[in-house]
Amino acid sequence: MYIEPVSESAPRWISVVFLQGDEATQAFDKLDRGGPAQAIELLRQWDRGDETVDWALTNGYVYDRIPAGSTDVTREDNDSSYALTYSRPHQYISLLRRFFTASDPELALAQPREYRKFAADPWFCPKGQPTNKAGRTVAL
Repeated sequence: MYIEPVSESAPRWISVVFLQGDEATQAFDKLDRGGPAQAIELLRQWDRGDETVDWALTNGYVYDRIPAGSTDVTREDNDSSYALTYSRPHQYISLLRRFFTASDPELALAQPREYRKFAADPWFCPKGQPTNKAGRTVAL
C-alpha cells in the first residue's frame, strides 16, 4: 500500500478532546439531533487555543492524518478547522483541530485565535504525571 508523504505545508491534527462511554452521551445526543456541526460546537468548549496545542505536542496527541479505526466515522467541518471522529460500537467521540507547524508562518497565522474559556479537559494530566493515571480507558 502506498502512503502519500505529508508535506511541510500540510496541516497536522491535534486532539482537542476524547470522550468515551457515559462522558460521550451528551455529544452523541447532539450528533443525533443536530448533526456533526452541533456535536463539533459542543466539543469546541474543550479547545483552549495555544494551551491545547502545547498539551497535544507535549503528550504526543499530534497526527499527520485524522486518526480513525475501522469502526470510526469521520466528519470534517469545512467551515472551521475541526474534525469529528466517533465510533458507536465503542461509544467514543473525539474532536481534532488542524494545526500548521510554525515553519510556515503564514499558515500558522491562519489558525483561529479566538477561543472561549471553559472547564478543564477531563483528559488533562498534570505535567510529569503519566496519562494512564488519568483514570480513563480508551478502546480502539
